Amino acid sequence: MTGHFSGELDPKDPHSSVITDIQFAARNARGMVEYIATFSMAMPAQSNGVLWYSVPNRGNGTPSSTDGRISVVSGWQGDLIPRAGLQTITVPVAKYPNGSSITGPVIARLINAAPGTTTMPLTAITYQKPFTLDTTKAKLLRRTSQIAAQTPVNATDWAFADCKTTAFPGTPDPSKICLKGGFDPASEYVVVYTAKDPLVLGIGFAATRDLNSFLRYAEKDDDGNPNPVAKQVKWAISQGNSQSGNFIRTFINLGFNQDEAGRIVFDGANPHIAARQMALNYRFAVAGGNAQMYEPGSEGVVWWSGYEDTLRHLPKAGLFDRCRATHTCPKIVETFGSLEFYFLRESLDLVGTDAKTDIPLPDNVRRYFFPGTTHGGGRGGFSTATPAPPNGCVLPANPNPEADTLRALQAALVDWVTKGTEPPLNRYPQLARGELVPLPKEAAYNPLPVSDFGPEFIYKDLSGVITKEPPPSHQMVPMLFPKVDADGNELTGVPSVLRSVPLGTYLGWNITADGFDKGRACGLNGGYKPFAKTKAERTASGDPRPSLEERYGTHQGYVDAVKKAAEQAVKERFLLREDADKLIAQAAASNVLNP
Repeated sequence: MTGHFSGELDPKDPHSSVITDIQFAARNARGMVEYIATFSMAMPAQSNGVLWYSVPNRGNGTPSSTDGRISVVSGWQGDLIPRAGLQTITVPVAKYPNGSSITGPVIARLINAAPGTTTMPLTAITYQKPFTLDTTKAKLLRRTSQIAAQTPVNATDWAFADCKTTAFPGTPDPSKICLKGGFDPASEYVVVYTAKDPLVLGIGFAATRDLNSFLRYAEKDDDGNPNPVAKQVKWAISQGNSQSGNFIRTFINLGFNQDEAGRIVFDGANPHIAARQMALNYRFAVAGGNAQMYEPGSEGVVWWSGYEDTLRHLPKAGLFDRCRATHTCPKIVETFGSLEFYFLRESLDLVGTDAKTDIPLPDNVRRYFFPGTTHGGGRGGFSTATPAPPNGCVLPANPNPEADTLRALQAALVDWVTKGTEPPLNRYPQLARGELVPLPKEAAYNPLPVSDFGPEFIYKDLSGVITKEPPPSHQMVPMLFPKVDADGNELTGVPSVLRSVPLGTYLGWNITADGFDKGRACGLNGGYKPFAKTKAERTASGDPRPSLEERYGTHQGYVDAVKKAAEQAVKERFLLREDADKLIAQAAASNVLNP
């Protein structure tokens, strides 16, 4: 079933008043703020009582009814341009009561222009159009290297325009930047300007709450149309990856896991590869950010338990503060890999901003670390072929998978919610056990400055208004990383079978090959360093790591090691039986030490 659902919110209702700028949104005759969103739902012939809500990532997501679950996706990101197959939501623009535009500063970073480029799009922001095209009211800053200072470009030498077919100053265009003489491919450009008419994007949280509450509790809607799954839902669980996992964390932090009648919405949740909050509920938010420079998301609260952020002068707080007060906190199975430490700043979630002690986990949270994985995991399989580097990176792509382990832990979450069966014990690196250390040699990571977004920004919630762009920063937040063994592989956590019986070193980081960010962390990409196949090959190359031949002896020796690792993972409930059988068969058919 696919279609649209619509709702309305009372700006004065405490369940929705946390939404930034909702008081400035247009209202209907009842004084309510309206929204309309897409949804898609797969309903099994026989429901097992579980509603499984998958949070779309940048609008992408389809329902898949498995094991008798009712599977649902819906739109929540209001700055997406609607198109077929995309889950979207229409939310109102915020304006002052007299109808005049609300304005504020926004920022965009432009790098890696191709030679001869005269026009670059403001790709990071889909709807934030300039209040004026007068460049004297904006700033374009240029930096020629990562250690150079930013210098302003003269306002007469650039324009909000398209110069692809018309010479500078080109054709006026609020979504593009044209530079006289063209962009330098080796330089970074930062444009800061005043935008107008912000969307009330935080409504996406309320719409998600309302839809799932309706499906779970209601028999019919306000017009008398029946709930298609009325009385079928006993439990509700949400799941999200990366951006979508961040959405779940902020959904809980802002109190949206309590519906307007005071009831719990989701009994359980699995935020996967999500180390940050979803920066959706501030004025002129950029929901599609992924921890790039100047993007909020790691500020404020990213930990479940109460922690006092003395480095950033913020009071003790945690993601569960609101739901604890209303007794609506869900059970959490939190899963993440190595890349989340190196690019998404997972260290903060575990040891805070002083990196001096482990932040304890609440009883309703289980945490599992997937060692040596890229963002979302690699292709899997067992092969001695060296993968090509990811686009723009130096090292080969990391093949270490997460999918099999994630399936097992999601099944454990369902059992925890529906049967009360405790999941496996936590498996993640802890400082007290010496499993978190400073940055390993040669590794690259994404640093986090202590940023000042201005006095109207609410750091705990990532809400309010940013008044300082670019945000001043005066120091970096210290970070720690998982300890590695002699091969360079991470030691702690829930390893995949491939990591347990490695064919190389699996890295949660990679290196940018070219462009302005050359030598820095290569985005959301992990790397891979395969082992030599034989001792002779290893000796010739000077590789200190034992070869495959020295580790496993023969092809059958490797298959036996895979079988042993898979059986142990099944015993510990980190691998489903059918996935274990699949992996053993793949290893037997592989080319590892197989002439």
